[in-house]
Amino acid sequence: MKTPFYFRSWYYFRTGWSVYFAFIFAAINTLVVTYFLAIENYPMLKEVFPTFIVYVTIVVTIGIPILVGVGYMHFKRSPSFRAEAVINFESNPFTRRVLVNSELTLKLNTKLMELILKISQGEKISKEEILAATKIQDELETLVNERKTEKFGERDIDLKYLKKLQKL
Repeated sequence: MKTPFYFRSWYYFRTGWSVYFAFIFAAINTLVVTYFLAIENYPMLKEVFPTFIVYVTIVVTIGIPILVGVGYMHFKRSPSFRAEAVINFESNPFTRRVLVNSELTLKLNTKLMELILKISQGEKISKEEILAATKIQDELETLVNERKTEKFGERDIDLKYLKKLQKL
């Protein structure tokens, strides 16, 4: 399904603006405003930062490691990133489909390996094992036949399956 050129362009524009232009512009703006409105008006601060270049050098030298640490904390130690990831899976039908497919593939492969190993060892497959394999097959058939990428909301079968996985 190909999206129209103008929607793709709008997305690329927003990404370029928010990730690159606005970031650089905000950093330069913050440095200029804080120096010329705050530091120049206070003689004590002017002694610590005699020129704008010295101020930028010190702020960048201290600020970049601090911001790297904050970014690291966000991704590795903060529950907020986990919440963002869950929201992305819930709201994007394509990434949700990939996650559901991989979960089902793992489930199916595990059951198949279990059955293959039993058969290769000359053991009989019990009715319970056949019933469990049939249940997985039914689940897969339901998903293949009923789910649609275009559906959103509570009627989306992938979203229901994802919420079921989250409860486990």
